[in-house]
Amino acid sequence: MVKLFTVRSLRWRSSPLLLALVLLGSCQLPKPLLRPNKQPVPASFARQTQTDSASIAAQSWRAFFADDNLVQLIDTALTSNLDLRIATQRIEMARANFEYSRGFLAPQVNAVASAGVDRYGEYTMTGVGNYDTNLSENIRGNQLTPNPTPDYFLGARSSWEIDIWGKLRNRKKSAYIRVLASEKGRQAVVTALVAEIARYYYNLLALDGELEILQENIDYQQKAVDLVRIQKQAGRVTELAVQQFTAQLINTKSRLGQVQQQIVENENQLNRLLGRYPQPIRRGQSLQERELPSQIVAGLPTQMLVRRPDIQQAELELQAAHIDVDVARAEFLPSLNLSAYLGLNAFRTAVLFNPASIATGLLGGLSAPILNRRSLKANYRQTVAQSRESLFRYQQIIQTGFGEVMTNLRGIENYRQVAQLKSQEVNMLQQAVSTSNDLFANGYASYLEVITAQRSVLEAELALINTKQAQFVALTNLYRSLGGGWQ
Repeated sequence: MVKLFTVRSLRWRSSPLLLALVLLGSCQLPKPLLRPNKQPVPASFARQTQTDSASIAAQSWRAFFADDNLVQLIDTALTSNLDLRIATQRIEMARANFEYSRGFLAPQVNAVASAGVDRYGEYTMTGVGNYDTNLSENIRGNQLTPNPTPDYFLGARSSWEIDIWGKLRNRKKSAYIRVLASEKGRQAVVTALVAEIARYYYNLLALDGELEILQENIDYQQKAVDLVRIQKQAGRVTELAVQQFTAQLINTKSRLGQVQQQIVENENQLNRLLGRYPQPIRRGQSLQERELPSQIVAGLPTQMLVRRPDIQQAELELQAAHIDVDVARAEFLPSLNLSAYLGLNAFRTAVLFNPASIATGLLGGLSAPILNRRSLKANYRQTVAQSRESLFRYQQIIQTGFGEVMTNLRGIENYRQVAQLKSQEVNMLQQAVSTSNDLFANGYASYLEVITAQRSVLEAELALINTKQAQFVALTNLYRSLGGGWQ
């Protein structure tokens, strides 16, 4: 850095030199960053026309889920979840950084109390000057300069960089935008948290349904074992039939234990999201008794861009990154700094508080980088790369969000069709179980046909409850991917 000029008592020494250095610094600015145009998003999520007013994302999560137990769990999580508390602290850090950047726009004033000592050589300008001064008839008593010479100062010093290029204002603006981005980040954590709690809740409801299904089948299979034992006593079947029925019953009971363990694991995961230690989770009826809404409307992709907090956060981060590039370019320009002081200054403590010891000063300096610009160039390249990374991340999040909406929209419809077919399959297999039991009791069917029918209806019922779970999870994911859940 080369100092262009200094000012004492607001006197400029060389205006032509100042102008020359300003022009020199201006000529060496990097070229402005070319910002590519944003890629347009599709006009709709599906072929049919979507209306924004009917979008499920416009509903609050309380109205969307409409389950008192689930709403209570979400309320608990929004109060105690640790990820959410971490996101809140990120907001506080961003606000503190904003206040820090604001501080540079005003003069920095520091209270100073300093003491020092210098010993000057006899063959130096200061040494000779002090010696000659002490011989003067006008210098007496406390005015005599000692050697070594103490230096005492008590007062205030100020420094201030005049923001002639808008560099400091841009830093403040960038910091403020990042405060807004951190708030959007917290909203994104809320949407993810609400959706995650709902997913675990529906998992538990599905597992409750599996328990009901397994228990019902255990009862049916126990009756079949009792029946086949009677058939054996009557000589109509062999011990092999009893063993086959008993083995199937044992297998179903073992699956019951596995489901109970899955319930424990899901409850513990859900309690972790709630910010509390493991305890039972209150929940309503299983998914066997629940149905999806008849019509689900996604709305317009443009509204998804406005509602999704992660997209809004990425857009704000992109704006801040562009401003950082402007700040880095401004580093190549001359900077104007003013410094001043006011206080008591003396080389003897006895006269430090004498009014005659009051000292003031003002110094102005304009400096610009000329030779060693490597660090500034490296910083500029870094901010440009960060700006481009922010742009690509913004585009990536939009593409991801659009894909998530399409996947969940299709998933809801596809799972709805699968659930209808699975329901028909369960009804047919239940009839098959009843028919096989009657035929077996009358000697028209083998025990293997009964076992096969019982096993088939069990697998079909479990598949149906899992399909319903996938439906509700897809609906929850659609709600989150559209930007719902943070209101």
